[in-house]
Amino acid sequence: MQASGTWTTLDRGALRAWPLPEITPDADKETRGRVLLIAGSREIPGAAILAGTAALRAGAGKLVIATARSVAADLAICMPEARVIALPESAAGSFSPDAADLLEQSARAADAVLVGPGLIDEDGSRAFVVRLLPMLTHAAVVLDALAMNALPAMSRLTQPVLVTPHAGEMAHLRGMSKEAVLADPQNAAIDAAREWNAVVAVKGPCTVIAAPDSRQWRHESGHAGLATAGSGDVLAGLIAGLAARGAALEQACAWGVVLHAMAGKELARRYGALGYLARELPGEIPRLIRRLC
Repeated sequence: MQASGTWTTLDRGALRAWPLPEITPDADKETRGRVLLIAGSREIPGAAILAGTAALRAGAGKLVIATARSVAADLAICMPEARVIALPESAAGSFSPDAADLLEQSARAADAVLVGPGLIDEDGSRAFVVRLLPMLTHAAVVLDALAMNALPAMSRLTQPVLVTPHAGEMAHLRGMSKEAVLADPQNAAIDAAREWNAVVAVKGPCTVIAAPDSRQWRHESGHAGLATAGSGDVLAGLIAGLAARGAALEQACAWGVVLHAMAGKELARRYGALGYLARELPGEIPRLIRRLC
């Protein structure tokens, strides 16, 4: 996409020049890819619904949701398109570390795995993700929210992983101040991508994406309306859905960031700059993909 050390600006033209893997008219749900979504908790079950809906709206063919046992039955009713797996919970509300073993079969079948939306209990979630990641070496992995806290506890990654921190999360992960990240998100993303050997997207009004090989992208959204509860869950689900369709993680992230912003613009026109809901974003995605493709 560009020479080392330079940034590609992400806009509609850039996406049209970087088309998604083709889905033929005779494609079935297996061809369109499987997403394993590990998300939700007894306090934040809706995050799994937001991310899962976004993954399907992005075009993924199958969805498996692994979530807390206390909310699994209700979630299965709310998401009839998905298979739902109930995972045992710790007293603090995270998944028990050995719950990862219950996901081995679903993990093997997944093309993309998203871990993190709606998880609670930082320590417990870290232990769970550290146990889970070795099962996911074949899949495109997206770590979001508390799942990213596993990174400092691990050595340099040897599998395809994308992490999606906002400035505060990046500061926490790398022992920096939030002000330092906000002052230079580009270099924060570049340094983290090289350290972790992962694709890193630092989210914000200007989202920057860096790959370990020094490729870099940036997108200016300028949308305060996207700064709303659940918006990041939708973005993570979009990325996972696009990755399941066969897009490399950096491409899935680039497309997801732009589509997410475009959906916000569509809703802002309809409702106003503020006040639209994260749950309304996924419904805009199929039409926007068709427009871009």
